[in-house]
Amino acid sequence: MGFPPFLLIFLAVCPAFLAQIVEDTALLIDATVKIAETDANYVCATLDWWPKEKCDYNDCPWGYTSLMNLDLSHPFLANSIQAFNPLRLRLGGSLQNRVIYDVGNLESRCHAFTKQEDGLFGFSKGCLHMNRWDELNSFFKKTGALVTFGLNALHGRQRAGKRVWGGNWDSSNARDFINYTISKGYQIHSWEFGNELSGKGIGANVDAEQYGKDVIHLNNLIDQLYKNFQPRPLLLAPGGFYDKEWYEKLLEVSGPGTVDALTHHIYNLGPGSDHNLVNKILNPLHLNKIANTFSNLSQTIEMNGPWTSAWVGESGGAFNNGGHNVSNTFVNSFWYLDQLGMAAKYHTKVYCRQTFIGGNYGLLDTSTFIPNPDYYSALLWHRLMGKGVFAVSSNSSSYLRSYAHCTRNRAGVTLLLINLSNQTQYRVSIESSVHTSSHANEKSNHKKSFIHGLKKTFSWVGSKSSDVTLSREEYHLTPLNGNLHSKTMLLNGLPLQLTEIGDIPSLSPVLVNIVSPISVAPLSIKFIVFPNYNSPGCR
Repeated sequence: MGFPPFLLIFLAVCPAFLAQIVEDTALLIDATVKIAETDANYVCATLDWWPKEKCDYNDCPWGYTSLMNLDLSHPFLANSIQAFNPLRLRLGGSLQNRVIYDVGNLESRCHAFTKQEDGLFGFSKGCLHMNRWDELNSFFKKTGALVTFGLNALHGRQRAGKRVWGGNWDSSNARDFINYTISKGYQIHSWEFGNELSGKGIGANVDAEQYGKDVIHLNNLIDQLYKNFQPRPLLLAPGGFYDKEWYEKLLEVSGPGTVDALTHHIYNLGPGSDHNLVNKILNPLHLNKIANTFSNLSQTIEMNGPWTSAWVGESGGAFNNGGHNVSNTFVNSFWYLDQLGMAAKYHTKVYCRQTFIGGNYGLLDTSTFIPNPDYYSALLWHRLMGKGVFAVSSNSSSYLRSYAHCTRNRAGVTLLLINLSNQTQYRVSIESSVHTSSHANEKSNHKKSFIHGLKKTFSWVGSKSSDVTLSREEYHLTPLNGNLHSKTMLLNGLPLQLTEIGDIPSLSPVLVNIVSPISVAPLSIKFIVFPNYNSPGCR
Protein backbone atom coordinates (compact mmCIF):
# COMPACT_ATOMS: atom_id res chain seq x y z
CA MET A 1 0.00 0.00 0.00
CA GLY A 2 1.41 3.46 -0.92
CA PHE A 3 1.60 6.52 1.32
CA PRO A 4 -0.20 9.78 0.48
CA PRO A 5 2.18 12.39 -0.96
CA PHE A 6 1.60 14.82 1.95
CA LEU A 7 2.61 12.11 4.43
CA LEU A 8 5.81 11.39 2.53
CA ILE A 9 6.67 15.07 2.60
CA PHE A 10 5.97 15.23 6.35
CA LEU A 11 8.12 12.19 7.06
CA ALA A 12 10.96 13.67 5.02
CA VAL A 13 11.04 16.97 6.89
CA CYS A 14 9.94 15.69 10.30
CA PRO A 15 13.47 14.86 11.53
CA ALA A 16 14.52 18.46 10.98
CA PHE A 17 11.61 19.69 13.10
CA LEU A 18 12.27 17.13 15.77
CA ALA A 19 15.99 17.84 15.86
CA GLN A 20 15.79 21.60 16.47
CA ILE A 21 14.37 23.18 19.62
CA VAL A 22 13.42 26.84 19.81
CA GLU A 23 13.92 28.45 23.19
CA ASP A 24 12.94 31.98 24.18
CA THR A 25 15.35 33.78 26.47
CA ALA A 26 15.91 37.28 27.86
CA LEU A 27 19.13 39.23 28.35
CA LEU A 28 19.53 42.24 30.59
CA ILE A 29 22.38 44.59 29.60
CA ASP A 30 23.41 47.14 32.17
CA ALA A 31 24.82 49.87 29.92
CA THR A 32 24.83 52.48 32.68
CA VAL A 33 28.27 51.62 34.02
CA LYS A 34 31.32 49.71 32.82
CA ILE A 35 32.35 46.72 34.89
CA ALA A 36 35.80 46.62 33.26
CA GLU A 37 37.83 48.23 30.50
CA THR A 38 40.27 46.70 28.05
CA ASP A 39 43.12 48.31 26.17
CA ALA A 40 42.11 49.90 22.87
CA ASN A 41 44.16 47.19 21.17
CA TYR A 42 42.94 44.25 23.19
CA VAL A 43 43.36 41.66 20.42
CA CYS A 44 46.96 40.49 20.14
CA ALA A 45 48.70 37.57 18.43
CA THR A 46 52.12 35.97 18.80
CA LEU A 47 55.04 35.17 16.55
CA ASP A 48 57.18 32.32 17.89
CA TRP A 49 60.75 31.00 17.66
CA TRP A 50 59.96 27.34 16.95
CA PRO A 51 61.90 25.90 13.97
CA LYS A 52 60.34 23.44 11.53
CA GLU A 53 61.83 20.55 13.54
CA LYS A 54 59.37 21.22 16.38
CA CYS A 55 57.12 18.14 16.35
CA ASP A 56 54.50 16.65 18.66
CA TYR A 57 52.32 13.56 18.23
CA ASN A 58 54.07 12.75 14.92
CA ASP A 59 52.98 16.13 13.58
CA CYS A 60 55.42 18.90 12.58
CA PRO A 61 53.14 21.89 11.84
CA TRP A 62 55.50 24.85 12.12
CA GLY A 63 57.13 24.92 8.69
CA TYR A 64 58.90 28.19 8.00
CA THR A 65 56.97 30.42 10.43
CA SER A 66 59.70 31.10 12.99
CA LEU A 67 60.76 34.67 13.67
CA MET A 68 64.07 33.52 12.18
CA ASN A 69 62.73 32.46 8.77
CA LEU A 70 59.15 33.68 8.28
CA ASP A 71 58.65 35.02 4.74
CA LEU A 72 58.06 38.70 5.50
CA SER A 73 57.57 39.48 1.81
CA HIS A 74 54.44 37.34 1.47
CA PRO A 75 51.63 39.79 0.60
CA PHE A 76 49.00 37.88 2.58
CA LEU A 77 51.06 38.34 5.73
CA ALA A 78 51.27 42.12 5.51
CA ASN A 79 47.65 42.51 4.39
CA SER A 80 46.32 40.39 7.25
CA ILE A 81 48.19 42.48 9.85
CA GLN A 82 47.37 45.85 8.29
CA ALA A 83 43.65 45.02 8.34
CA PHE A 84 43.68 45.51 12.14
CA ASN A 85 45.20 48.97 11.94
CA PRO A 86 46.93 48.25 14.27
CA LEU A 87 47.56 44.69 15.44
CA ARG A 88 49.49 44.04 18.62
CA LEU A 89 52.18 41.35 18.16
CA ARG A 90 54.00 39.55 20.96
CA LEU A 91 57.35 38.06 19.90
CA GLY A 92 58.26 35.18 22.17
CA GLY A 93 57.60 31.62 23.22
CA SER A 94 59.29 28.62 24.81
CA LEU A 95 62.64 29.12 23.08
CA GLN A 96 62.98 32.83 23.90
CA ASN A 97 65.01 31.89 26.98
CA ARG A 98 67.50 30.23 24.60
CA VAL A 99 67.88 33.16 22.18
CA ILE A 100 71.23 34.96 21.96
CA TYR A 101 71.32 38.37 20.30
CA ASP A 102 74.20 38.66 17.84
CA VAL A 103 75.38 42.07 18.97
CA GLY A 104 78.12 43.38 21.27
CA ASN A 105 80.87 41.21 22.73
CA LEU A 106 79.66 37.61 22.74
CA GLU A 107 81.69 34.97 24.54
CA SER A 108 81.00 32.39 21.83
CA ARG A 109 79.78 32.26 18.24
CA CYS A 110 76.09 32.58 17.59
CA HIS A 111 74.38 29.66 15.79
CA ALA A 112 70.88 28.74 14.62
CA PHE A 113 68.62 26.50 16.70
CA THR A 114 69.43 22.81 16.26
CA LYS A 115 68.05 19.66 17.86
CA GLN A 116 69.91 18.89 21.09
CA GLU A 117 68.80 16.02 23.28
CA ASP A 118 69.90 17.57 26.58
CA GLY A 119 68.89 21.11 25.60
CA LEU A 120 65.89 22.95 27.00
CA PHE A 121 62.87 21.66 25.06
CA GLY A 122 65.27 19.52 23.03
CA PHE A 123 66.98 22.41 21.25
CA SER A 124 70.28 24.26 21.45
CA LYS A 125 70.59 27.98 21.95
CA GLY A 126 69.65 30.01 18.88
CA CYS A 127 70.93 33.22 17.36
CA LEU A 128 69.04 36.36 16.35
CA HIS A 129 71.27 38.20 13.86
CA MET A 130 70.86 41.94 13.69
CA ASN A 131 70.21 41.92 9.94
CA ARG A 132 67.16 39.74 10.64
CA TRP A 133 66.13 42.10 13.44
CA ASP A 134 66.40 44.95 10.92
CA GLU A 135 64.15 43.06 8.48
CA LEU A 136 61.57 42.35 11.18
CA ASN A 137 61.44 45.99 12.26
CA SER A 138 61.08 47.18 8.70
CA PHE A 139 58.11 44.85 8.39
CA PHE A 140 56.60 46.03 11.68
CA LYS A 141 56.90 49.65 10.59
CA LYS A 142 55.29 48.85 7.24
CA THR A 143 52.34 47.05 8.83
CA GLY A 144 51.94 49.39 11.81
CA ALA A 145 52.23 46.54 14.32
CA LEU A 146 52.57 47.25 18.06
CA VAL A 147 55.46 45.08 19.22
CA THR A 148 56.08 43.32 22.53
CA PHE A 149 59.45 41.55 22.62
CA GLY A 150 60.15 38.74 25.07
CA LEU A 151 63.70 38.78 26.47
CA ASN A 152 65.85 35.80 27.46
CA ALA A 153 65.55 35.65 31.26
CA LEU A 154 67.82 32.62 31.75
CA HIS A 155 70.96 34.23 30.35
CA GLY A 156 73.79 33.82 32.88
CA ARG A 157 71.89 31.49 35.19
CA GLN A 158 72.86 27.90 35.95
CA ARG A 159 70.80 24.77 36.48
CA ALA A 160 70.41 24.10 40.20
CA GLY A 161 68.14 21.08 39.81
CA LYS A 162 66.04 19.23 37.28
CA ARG A 163 64.01 22.34 36.47
CA VAL A 164 65.33 24.92 38.92
CA TRP A 165 67.68 27.61 37.62
CA GLY A 166 69.59 29.83 40.03
CA GLY A 167 71.87 32.84 40.05
CA ASN A 168 71.52 36.41 38.89
CA TRP A 169 70.35 37.28 35.41
CA ASP A 170 73.18 38.43 33.14
CA SER A 171 71.75 41.50 31.42
CA SER A 172 74.78 42.29 29.21
CA ASN A 173 73.43 40.72 26.02
CA ALA A 174 69.96 42.21 26.53
CA ARG A 175 71.52 45.60 27.20
CA ASP A 176 73.49 45.50 23.94
CA PHE A 177 70.37 44.35 22.07
CA ILE A 178 68.12 47.08 23.50
CA ASN A 179 70.86 49.64 22.85
CA TYR A 180 71.05 48.53 19.22
CA THR A 181 67.26 48.72 18.93
CA ILE A 182 67.25 52.30 20.24
CA SER A 183 70.17 53.33 18.00
CA LYS A 184 68.16 52.24 14.94
CA GLY A 185 65.07 54.13 16.09
CA TYR A 186 62.92 50.99 16.32
CA GLN A 187 59.71 51.43 18.28
CA ILE A 188 59.07 48.70 20.84
CA HIS A 189 55.82 49.01 22.76
CA SER A 190 56.92 46.74 25.61
CA TRP A 191 59.72 44.46 26.77
CA GLU A 192 58.65 41.23 28.45
CA PHE A 193 60.96 39.43 30.88
CA GLY A 194 61.10 35.67 30.40
CA ASN A 195 58.71 32.94 29.33
CA GLU A 196 57.00 30.34 31.55
CA LEU A 197 59.51 30.45 34.42
CA SER A 198 56.93 31.19 37.13
CA GLY A 199 55.74 28.67 39.73
CA LYS A 200 56.87 25.17 38.79
CA GLY A 201 57.72 26.47 35.32
CA ILE A 202 57.57 24.74 31.95
CA GLY A 203 60.98 23.19 31.38
CA ALA A 204 62.61 25.60 33.84
CA ASN A 205 61.71 27.82 36.78
CA VAL A 206 63.26 30.67 38.74
CA ASP A 207 62.54 31.64 42.34
CA ALA A 208 60.07 34.52 42.58
CA GLU A 209 62.29 36.61 44.87
CA GLN A 210 65.23 36.32 42.48
CA TYR A 211 62.92 37.09 39.56
CA GLY A 212 61.67 40.20 41.33
CA LYS A 213 65.23 41.48 41.84
CA ASP A 214 66.02 40.86 38.18
CA VAL A 215 62.88 42.71 37.08
CA ILE A 216 64.03 45.72 39.13
CA HIS A 217 67.38 45.51 37.36
CA LEU A 218 65.68 45.40 33.94
CA ASN A 219 63.46 48.34 34.86
CA ASN A 220 66.49 50.41 35.82
CA LEU A 221 68.18 49.36 32.59
CA ILE A 222 65.18 50.52 30.53
CA ASP A 223 65.15 53.84 32.42
CA GLN A 224 68.83 54.39 31.63
CA LEU A 225 68.75 53.38 27.98
CA TYR A 226 65.52 55.23 27.15
CA LYS A 227 66.51 58.42 28.96
CA ASN A 228 66.71 60.29 25.67
CA PHE A 229 64.29 58.19 23.62
CA GLN A 230 60.52 58.44 23.69
CA PRO A 231 58.18 56.81 24.26
CA ARG A 232 59.58 54.61 27.02
CA PRO A 233 58.36 51.02 26.56
CA LEU A 234 56.35 49.17 29.18
CA LEU A 235 57.89 46.35 31.22
CA LEU A 236 55.91 43.11 31.30
CA ALA A 237 56.49 39.98 33.41
CA PRO A 238 56.57 37.06 34.00
CA GLY A 239 54.92 35.50 30.91
CA GLY A 240 54.08 32.28 32.73
CA PHE A 241 51.26 30.27 34.24
CA TYR A 242 49.50 31.91 37.17
CA ASP A 243 50.70 30.76 40.57
CA LYS A 244 49.20 32.84 43.41
CA GLU A 245 52.10 32.76 45.86
CA TRP A 246 54.73 33.22 43.14
CA TYR A 247 52.94 36.19 41.55
CA GLU A 248 52.35 37.81 44.93
CA LYS A 249 56.03 37.48 45.84
CA LEU A 250 57.06 38.96 42.46
CA LEU A 251 54.92 42.03 43.13
CA GLU A 252 56.15 42.31 46.70
CA VAL A 253 59.84 42.20 45.74
CA SER A 254 59.67 44.31 42.57
CA GLY A 255 57.53 46.96 44.25
CA PRO A 256 55.23 49.73 42.99
CA GLY A 257 55.61 51.01 39.45
CA THR A 258 58.07 48.36 38.25
CA VAL A 259 55.93 45.82 36.39
CA ASP A 260 53.44 47.59 34.13
CA ALA A 261 51.51 44.43 33.26
CA LEU A 262 51.41 40.94 34.72
CA THR A 263 51.35 38.48 31.83
CA HIS A 264 50.03 34.95 32.17
CA HIS A 265 49.43 32.02 29.81
CA ILE A 266 46.32 29.90 29.23
CA TYR A 267 45.98 26.47 27.62
CA ASN A 268 42.72 25.36 29.21
CA LEU A 269 41.83 22.74 26.56
CA GLY A 270 44.74 20.44 27.42
CA PRO A 271 47.08 18.72 24.95
CA GLY A 272 46.57 19.02 21.21
CA SER A 273 46.42 15.22 20.98
CA ASP A 274 43.23 15.04 23.07
CA HIS A 275 40.45 13.47 20.97
CA ASN A 276 37.95 15.18 23.26
CA LEU A 277 38.90 18.74 22.26
CA VAL A 278 35.66 19.54 20.44
CA ASN A 279 33.56 18.30 23.36
CA LYS A 280 35.56 20.55 25.70
CA ILE A 281 35.10 23.55 23.42
CA LEU A 282 31.33 23.04 23.30
CA ASN A 283 30.96 22.28 27.00
CA PRO A 284 30.05 25.44 28.97
CA LEU A 285 31.06 23.81 32.25
CA HIS A 286 34.57 23.26 30.92
CA LEU A 287 34.79 26.78 29.49
CA ASN A 288 33.72 28.25 32.84
CA LYS A 289 36.56 26.63 34.79
CA ILE A 290 39.19 29.12 33.62
CA ALA A 291 37.15 31.97 35.14
CA ASN A 292 38.76 31.11 38.49
CA THR A 293 42.20 31.94 37.08
CA PHE A 294 41.01 35.29 35.72
CA SER A 295 39.27 36.11 39.01
CA ASN A 296 42.20 35.07 41.21
CA LEU A 297 44.73 37.06 39.19
CA SER A 298 42.44 40.10 39.30
CA GLN A 299 42.32 39.76 43.11
CA THR A 300 46.10 39.33 43.30
CA ILE A 301 46.55 42.61 41.45
CA GLU A 302 43.94 44.43 43.53
CA MET A 303 45.47 43.29 46.82
CA ASN A 304 49.19 43.26 45.98
CA GLY A 305 49.84 45.42 42.93
CA PRO A 306 47.12 47.94 42.01
CA TRP A 307 49.66 49.80 39.87
CA THR A 308 49.79 46.96 37.35
CA SER A 309 47.26 45.23 35.08
CA ALA A 310 46.57 41.76 33.69
CA TRP A 311 47.49 40.60 30.19
CA VAL A 312 47.04 37.18 28.66
CA GLY A 313 50.47 37.01 27.05
CA GLU A 314 49.91 33.70 25.28
CA SER A 315 46.87 31.47 24.79
CA GLY A 316 46.43 28.77 22.19
CA GLY A 317 43.68 26.66 23.73
CA ALA A 318 45.43 23.32 23.25
CA PHE A 319 49.15 23.14 24.02
CA ASN A 320 51.87 21.41 21.97
CA ASN A 321 51.02 23.08 18.66
CA GLY A 322 47.23 23.06 19.08
CA GLY A 323 44.79 20.42 17.89
CA HIS A 324 45.12 19.17 14.31
CA ASN A 325 41.94 19.90 12.36
CA VAL A 326 40.45 21.60 15.43
CA SER A 327 42.47 24.70 16.39
CA ASN A 328 42.57 25.89 12.78
CA THR A 329 38.88 25.29 12.00
CA PHE A 330 35.54 26.94 12.68
CA VAL A 331 34.83 25.09 15.90
CA ASN A 332 37.75 26.77 17.65
CA SER A 333 36.05 30.17 17.39
CA PHE A 334 33.56 29.08 20.04
CA TRP A 335 36.47 28.75 22.49
CA TYR A 336 38.40 31.77 21.22
CA LEU A 337 35.59 34.33 21.27
CA ASP A 338 34.35 33.04 24.61
CA GLN A 339 37.86 33.54 25.97
CA LEU A 340 38.03 37.11 24.67
CA GLY A 341 34.67 37.88 26.25
CA MET A 342 35.37 36.20 29.58
CA ALA A 343 38.88 37.63 30.02
CA ALA A 344 37.65 41.17 29.35
CA LYS A 345 35.07 40.88 32.17
CA TYR A 346 37.91 40.19 34.61
CA HIS A 347 39.89 43.34 33.79
CA THR A 348 42.25 41.77 31.25
CA LYS A 349 43.75 44.60 29.20
CA VAL A 350 45.31 42.58 26.35
CA TYR A 351 44.75 39.02 25.06
CA CYS A 352 47.50 37.49 22.89
CA ARG A 353 46.54 34.53 20.75
CA GLN A 354 49.09 31.79 20.10
CA THR A 355 49.84 32.22 17.18
CA PHE A 356 49.40 34.65 14.34
CA ILE A 357 51.04 32.04 12.12
CA GLY A 358 52.68 28.77 13.10
CA GLY A 359 51.53 25.46 14.57
CA ASN A 360 47.97 24.22 14.24
CA TYR A 361 46.59 27.16 16.21
CA GLY A 362 47.70 29.93 13.84
CA LEU A 363 45.28 32.62 12.73
CA LEU A 364 46.85 32.13 9.31
CA ASP A 365 47.49 28.80 7.59
CA THR A 366 51.12 27.79 8.04
CA SER A 367 51.67 26.90 4.38
CA THR A 368 49.35 29.15 2.37
CA PHE A 369 49.13 32.20 4.70
CA ILE A 370 45.35 32.15 4.05
CA PRO A 371 43.34 33.24 7.11
CA ASN A 372 41.75 30.52 9.21
CA PRO A 373 38.28 31.11 10.75
CA ASP A 374 39.69 32.49 14.02
CA TYR A 375 41.40 35.27 12.07
CA TYR A 376 38.01 36.67 11.07
CA SER A 377 36.68 36.19 14.61
CA ALA A 378 39.62 38.24 15.90
CA LEU A 379 39.16 40.94 13.26
CA LEU A 380 35.43 41.28 13.93
CA TRP A 381 36.08 41.56 17.67
CA HIS A 382 38.76 44.19 17.05
CA ARG A 383 36.49 46.26 14.79
CA LEU A 384 33.24 45.97 16.75
CA MET A 385 34.00 45.49 20.47
CA GLY A 386 35.22 48.63 22.20
CA LYS A 387 37.04 49.07 25.49
CA GLY A 388 34.05 49.38 27.82
CA VAL A 389 32.68 46.10 29.19
CA PHE A 390 29.07 45.76 30.40
CA ALA A 391 27.44 43.23 32.69
CA VAL A 392 24.96 40.91 30.97
CA SER A 393 22.55 38.84 33.01
CA SER A 394 20.42 36.11 31.52
CA ASN A 395 17.80 33.51 32.30
CA SER A 396 19.03 31.34 29.45
CA SER A 397 20.93 28.07 29.33
CA SER A 398 24.70 28.22 29.86
CA TYR A 399 25.01 27.06 26.25
CA LEU A 400 24.15 30.59 25.13
CA ARG A 401 27.15 32.79 25.96
CA SER A 402 26.66 36.55 25.90
CA TYR A 403 29.05 39.50 26.16
CA ALA A 404 28.42 43.22 25.66
CA HIS A 405 30.82 46.13 25.07
CA CYS A 406 30.68 49.70 23.95
CA THR A 407 30.90 49.70 20.17
CA ARG A 408 34.39 50.53 18.97
CA ASN A 409 35.05 54.08 17.74
CA ARG A 410 31.39 55.10 17.51
CA ALA A 411 28.35 55.40 19.69
CA GLY A 412 26.47 52.21 20.39
CA VAL A 413 26.55 48.85 22.09
CA THR A 414 27.82 45.60 20.56
CA LEU A 415 26.49 42.27 21.76
CA LEU A 416 28.26 38.97 21.12
CA LEU A 417 26.12 35.82 21.25
CA ILE A 418 27.71 32.36 21.09
CA ASN A 419 25.41 29.34 20.75
CA LEU A 420 27.18 26.16 21.86
CA SER A 421 24.07 24.01 21.54
CA ASN A 422 23.80 21.60 18.61
CA GLN A 423 20.00 21.58 18.62
CA THR A 424 18.61 24.70 20.29
CA GLN A 425 17.87 27.91 18.43
CA TYR A 426 17.63 30.82 20.84
CA ARG A 427 15.15 33.65 20.33
CA VAL A 428 16.52 36.53 22.35
CA SER A 429 14.76 39.53 23.80
CA ILE A 430 16.94 42.27 25.24
CA GLU A 431 16.31 44.71 28.03
CA SER A 432 18.56 47.44 29.37
CA SER A 433 19.06 48.59 32.92
CA VAL A 434 18.84 52.31 33.65
CA HIS A 435 19.20 54.36 36.79
CA THR A 436 16.71 57.09 37.64
CA SER A 437 17.01 59.67 40.39
CA SER A 438 14.63 59.56 43.36
CA HIS A 439 14.34 61.22 46.75
CA ALA A 440 17.46 62.17 48.74
CA ASN A 441 19.81 61.31 45.87
CA GLU A 442 18.79 57.67 46.07
CA LYS A 443 18.87 55.67 42.86
CA SER A 444 16.48 53.00 41.75
CA ASN A 445 17.04 50.44 39.00
CA HIS A 446 14.48 50.02 36.28
CA LYS A 447 14.30 47.78 33.28
CA LYS A 448 13.17 49.07 29.94
CA SER A 449 13.08 47.80 26.42
CA PHE A 450 16.50 48.03 24.83
CA ILE A 451 14.89 49.66 21.80
CA HIS A 452 13.86 52.68 23.89
CA GLY A 453 17.52 53.55 24.36
CA LEU A 454 18.17 53.81 20.64
CA LYS A 455 18.50 57.18 19.01
CA LYS A 456 16.97 57.70 15.59
CA THR A 457 20.20 58.73 13.89
CA PHE A 458 22.81 56.15 12.98
CA SER A 459 26.50 56.63 12.23
CA TRP A 460 26.27 54.37 9.19
CA VAL A 461 23.12 56.01 7.75
CA GLY A 462 24.49 59.48 7.16
CA SER A 463 21.04 61.01 7.54
CA LYS A 464 19.82 63.32 10.27
CA SER A 465 16.20 62.49 9.49
CA SER A 466 14.07 61.65 12.51
CA ASP A 467 11.98 59.15 10.58
CA VAL A 468 14.84 56.88 9.53
CA THR A 469 14.09 53.20 10.09
CA LEU A 470 15.57 51.91 13.32
CA SER A 471 17.96 49.10 12.46
CA ARG A 472 20.68 46.96 13.97
CA GLU A 473 23.73 45.40 12.33
CA GLU A 474 24.14 41.63 12.44
CA TYR A 475 27.25 39.57 11.70
CA HIS A 476 26.25 35.89 11.74
CA LEU A 477 29.10 33.37 11.67
CA THR A 478 28.59 29.76 10.57
CA PRO A 479 30.82 27.05 9.04
CA LEU A 480 30.73 26.06 5.37
CA ASN A 481 28.20 23.26 4.81
CA GLY A 482 27.56 23.11 8.54
CA ASN A 483 30.91 21.35 9.05
CA LEU A 484 32.45 22.43 12.35
CA HIS A 485 35.86 21.30 11.08
CA SER A 486 35.66 23.53 8.02
CA LYS A 487 38.44 26.06 7.44
CA THR A 488 35.93 28.33 5.69
CA MET A 489 33.80 30.66 7.76
CA LEU A 490 30.55 32.11 6.42
CA LEU A 491 29.53 35.67 7.29
CA ASN A 492 25.78 36.05 6.87
CA GLY A 493 25.81 33.03 4.59
CA LEU A 494 28.70 34.16 2.36
CA PRO A 495 32.19 32.59 2.52
CA LEU A 496 34.98 34.79 3.83
CA GLN A 497 37.75 34.52 1.26
CA LEU A 498 40.66 36.69 0.19
CA THR A 499 40.09 38.83 -2.89
CA GLU A 500 41.82 38.02 -6.15
CA ILE A 501 44.70 40.31 -5.18
CA GLY A 502 44.98 38.86 -1.66
CA ASP A 503 43.16 41.57 0.26
CA ILE A 504 41.04 40.83 3.31
CA PRO A 505 37.35 40.72 2.28
CA SER A 506 34.85 43.30 3.41
CA LEU A 507 33.16 42.27 6.66
CA SER A 508 29.73 43.71 5.91
CA PRO A 509 26.71 43.27 8.17
CA VAL A 510 23.11 42.75 7.29
CA LEU A 511 20.81 45.53 8.50
CA VAL A 512 17.81 44.23 10.42
CA ASN A 513 14.77 46.15 11.59
CA ILE A 514 15.22 46.80 15.29
CA VAL A 515 11.85 45.27 16.18
CA SER A 516 12.61 42.01 14.38
CA PRO A 517 13.21 39.07 16.72
CA ILE A 518 16.85 38.20 17.45
CA SER A 519 17.66 34.56 16.83
CA VAL A 520 20.84 32.55 17.09
CA ALA A 521 20.96 29.26 15.22
CA PRO A 522 22.49 26.15 16.79
CA LEU A 523 26.31 26.05 16.72
CA SER A 524 26.66 29.57 15.41
CA ILE A 525 27.97 32.96 16.54
CA LYS A 526 26.48 36.41 16.11
CA PHE A 527 27.80 39.94 16.69
CA ILE A 528 24.96 42.47 16.94
CA VAL A 529 25.63 46.21 16.83
CA PHE A 530 23.02 48.65 18.10
CA PRO A 531 24.38 51.87 16.54
CA ASN A 532 24.18 55.08 18.54
CA TYR A 533 22.59 53.34 21.50
CA ASN A 534 22.45 55.90 24.28
CA SER A 535 24.63 54.14 26.85
CA PRO A 536 25.85 56.31 29.77
CA GLY A 537 28.62 53.80 30.48
CA CYS A 538 30.30 54.59 27.16
CA ARG A 539 30.62 58.34 27.71
